[in-house]
Amino acid sequence: MSAKAKAIYTFLSENKEEISIQENEELIIFDENSVDGWFQGENSRGERGLFPASYVEIIRTRSNSNVTDCSISPAGSLGNDSSYFPSTPNTTLHSQQSYYDDDDDDWDDWDDRSTVVDDGDHTRSPGANGHAHQSPLSNNPNVHFRSKPHMERQDSISSSRKGSMVGRNLNRFSSFVRSGVEAFVLGDVPMMAKIAESYTIEMGPLGPKWMESPQPFSCSIEDPTKQTKFKGIKTYISYRVTPSHTAHPVYRRYKHFDWLYNRLLHKFTVISVPHLPEKQATGRFEEDFIEKRKRRLILWMNHMTSHPVLSQYEGFEHFLMCADDKQWKLGKRRAEKDEMVGAHFMLTLQIPNEHQDLQDVEERIDSFKSFAKKMDDSVMQLTHVASELVRKHLGGFRKEFQRLGNAFQSVSQAFMLDPPHSSETFNNAISHTGRTYENIGEMFAEQPKYDLFHMLDKLSLYQGLLANFPDIIHLQKGAFAKVKESQRMSDEGKMDQNEADGIRKRCRTVGFALQAEMSHFHQQREVDFKDMMQAYLREQIAFYQRVVQQLERTLRMYDCL
Repeated sequence: MSAKAKAIYTFLSENKEEISIQENEELIIFDENSVDGWFQGENSRGERGLFPASYVEIIRTRSNSNVTDCSISPAGSLGNDSSYFPSTPNTTLHSQQSYYDDDDDDWDDWDDRSTVVDDGDHTRSPGANGHAHQSPLSNNPNVHFRSKPHMERQDSISSSRKGSMVGRNLNRFSSFVRSGVEAFVLGDVPMMAKIAESYTIEMGPLGPKWMESPQPFSCSIEDPTKQTKFKGIKTYISYRVTPSHTAHPVYRRYKHFDWLYNRLLHKFTVISVPHLPEKQATGRFEEDFIEKRKRRLILWMNHMTSHPVLSQYEGFEHFLMCADDKQWKLGKRRAEKDEMVGAHFMLTLQIPNEHQDLQDVEERIDSFKSFAKKMDDSVMQLTHVASELVRKHLGGFRKEFQRLGNAFQSVSQAFMLDPPHSSETFNNAISHTGRTYENIGEMFAEQPKYDLFHMLDKLSLYQGLLANFPDIIHLQKGAFAKVKESQRMSDEGKMDQNEADGIRKRCRTVGFALQAEMSHFHQQREVDFKDMMQAYLREQIAFYQRVVQQLERTLRMYDCL
C-alpha cells in the first residue's frame, strides 16, 4: 500500500533510476517495505523513482476511540506503530547474525535481513550521531533479542536512589539520553574494577586535544574484485585492505566495513565517525559505481587511520589484521560484547588537570557550532556547484565543442566543392581544426574523473562529519544543563554539594572530549582541504595545458600555407 512521507534530508539523484528529494518535501511511497534500504515513490514534482529509506519519515494516521493520532514513524522501521525517531543519511538498521549463531558464513552479505538487537526491550538503529534510536518491540521474525548486559541497567536501577537526584530528561529519545551521557554525568555509570583501555586528552596550544597515536599508520584499499559464492547465487565485491604497519593484506567486503562502522557508532559517542559511502539499489556492479565506492572507502579509511582514538580501537585492529575465518568470528563477537561503549566509554578518558571555566567552554562550543553550520552550508553549496559543473562537462561542454568542430568540418567540405580554386592543404588544416575541437570536447567529458570527482568525494566525507556535530554538541549542552540544575538544587539545600561537584567534574570530562574532537576536526580539515585544492588546481592546469598543446599543433598547420 502507498503511504505519505516527508523528507528529512535532501537527496540528489545520481542515476536515472533515482529521484531527487528536498528537505521537508512531501512524498508518496508506493510500498512501505524498503528494498535494500531504498523506497520507490513519487516526489512533489511528479517524478517517480528510488530514494534512500533513511532520508524520509512515514506519516501515519491511526484512530483510537474518538481520537485521531497522527504520528511519524522512521522510514523502514520494523514496527507498525513506532514513535518518531529521527534518522540520518548513510545509516541503516545494523544487520548481523546472532552472537550465538555458529553459522557466520552469511552474516557479511550486505543485504542480509537477520538483525541482532542489543536490548531486551528495544530495537536500535543509528541516529544522527550514531546513537541508537529506540523503538517498541517488533513482530518481525528476523529480529533476534537477547538480554541487556548487567552493566547497562545501572541507569534505571539507580534513578530512584535519592530524592534529591537531578531530574532526568523527559525526552528519552534525545541523543543526550540515548548516548548514555546523561547517566554518566549524573553518576549512574559505576566505575569498573579494571578498565583495559585508556584514551588521553592533553592540553595543546589551542586547547584540549587527543594525544597522538604512539604508532601512526596508513592503510591502502585496492583491487576491487567481483566474486561469487554458493555456486554463483550470490555476487559481491571484495577489496584488498593493506595496513602499512603489517604490510599483510586482508580481503574485506562492504558489509565488513558496515559492521566496523556500526561498532564505532555504538562505542564512541563523542567522536564524529565519518559516514560510509552510501549503498545503491541498482547498478552495484557497474564499473563507475565500484570505482566511486573504492575512492570513498579510501577517504573513509584515511580519516580512520588519522584519528588518534579511532585508529587505536581494538575492533578496528581486528578488521585490519585478521585473515583467519575462525579468528575473525571470535574477534567479531568479542567486539560486539565490548562493555566500554556509550556511557562506559567516558570512563576510559584521561583528562588534564588544568581548570576550565564552564562558561568559557560553553562559549567556545557555541562558536564551533556556528562555524560548523556555516561550513556545512558552504560545503553543500560547493557540492551543488561542482555537481552541476560535472553535468556540463559530460553533456553541455562536449556537445558545444562537437558542434563547433562539425561546423569547421562543414566549411572544409564546402571549400572542396570547387576544385580549381581549392587548396588541399588549406582544407586539411580547417578539417583538422574541426577534429581538434571534437577531441577537446571529449577531453572535457573525461576531465571530471581526474579532478571534480575527487573533490566531490572529499566534500561528501565532510558532509557526513559535519552532520554528526549537532548531536555531539547536544551532549555537552545537556551536561551543562545538569550542572546548572545540580548547583541550583545544592544552593536550595536539596542536594549535597559533593554530589553537585561530582556532576560538575563529570561534565568537565564530556567538555574536554568534545573540545579534543573539535581540535582534531580543525587540524584534519586544514590538511584535507589543502590537499583537495592543490590536487584540483594541478589537474586543471594539466588539463588546460593539454588543450593548449592541441590548439598549438593545429595552429602550426596554417604556417605552411
